[in-house]
Amino acid sequence: MSDLIETLIRPDIQALKAYHVPDATGLIKLDAMENPYRWPEALRDDWLAALREAELNRYPDPSARALQAALREAMSIPPDMGLLLGNGSDELIQMLALAVAAPGRPGRSARADADKARGDAPGETLGDVLDEAFSRASKAAPSRPTLLSLDPGFVMYRMIARFAGLEYAGVALNGSDFSLDLDATLAAIERHRPLLTFIAYPNNPTGNLFDPAAIERIIAASPGLVIVDEAYAPFTDASFLPRLGDWPNLLVMRTVSKMGLAGLRLGYLAGPAEWIEQLDKVRLPYNINVLSQASATFALRHRAVFDTQTATIRAERGRLASALAELDTGRGRLQPFPSDANFILVRVQRGRAGALFDGLRERGILIKNLDGAHPLLADCLRITVGTPDENAALIDALAALLEGG
Repeated sequence: MSDLIETLIRPDIQALKAYHVPDATGLIKLDAMENPYRWPEALRDDWLAALREAELNRYPDPSARALQAALREAMSIPPDMGLLLGNGSDELIQMLALAVAAPGRPGRSARADADKARGDAPGETLGDVLDEAFSRASKAAPSRPTLLSLDPGFVMYRMIARFAGLEYAGVALNGSDFSLDLDATLAAIERHRPLLTFIAYPNNPTGNLFDPAAIERIIAASPGLVIVDEAYAPFTDASFLPRLGDWPNLLVMRTVSKMGLAGLRLGYLAGPAEWIEQLDKVRLPYNINVLSQASATFALRHRAVFDTQTATIRAERGRLASALAELDTGRGRLQPFPSDANFILVRVQRGRAGALFDGLRERGILIKNLDGAHPLLADCLRITVGTPDENAALIDALAALLEGG
């Protein structure tokens, strides 16, 4: 069997590890940036009544028209922009990766060289000029198209780039505060000429917002599509969604997971209709199932419930950040970073991340240990904002672990 696997499975896939999700049974779950609040009982009853009308014997609406209309209204998506739905944001990232140019295909710059050269070489045909320009581009450019993002960032950008056979170019953030290094990013864009550039806004796992003026510079300098990933939009007032159309290569991607619908696995991508039309060609048919369409449409019509929960999480984020800072009392044991998401990144004393993670788990609390995930995340833990009781339990457990050495 192993010989057959080595023969059939790509070496780069064999070298990967499957995405691991730890078992959280019986634990206070503060590891996955979920909304900790369930739906009110009355809302659940109305939802179940709505689901009774779902026709499970039929394929779902392939375009999810009712859901698209509900999303446009609830999220104020500009009416002249196209909209594409995915089974979570991950599927949308995969669609984008699959849709871009094939390996070895010269990009727009090579065609521009050829157009510029037309008429400058008497006796040569257009085919000769194109062949020469494309040959130069193939020698100068990477053998595979490039997906670029900022590191540390959302791990699926890198993973899906590898799945799709793309080169991945990660540009390191500034180590002191995880801010965007604009000069390094612009240099990487010039060097790699990425077809896709992803910018998480706010960033995961650091929680911070990048300078919008820097993002504007990146969009303007990019030869390919720039996707601003606003997965954590419910927890910040900053957004590029109203800026759609200001640049022809800007798309905005979001998910309903963080607002309290993680179990539905629904993401959406908005942007110029011409781009959405092309990307829709690689979407698998019926990718949003009947129950997800019905449930999300129902939930968006009751968005006020989720807005109230989001406001509570925002307020609790501030209280949790203050409690973490007070727990440290200036002794350098905990350094919480500012966050515009529903989690807080914390740097602990050197070499203590693993022990604190294990100690919290033994006390029934699951967080995310990021130590070792990226050099800039050394000694870092990520804590999802929970309910007041969950956050209090976390602080008590951390205090006991820190005092215990």
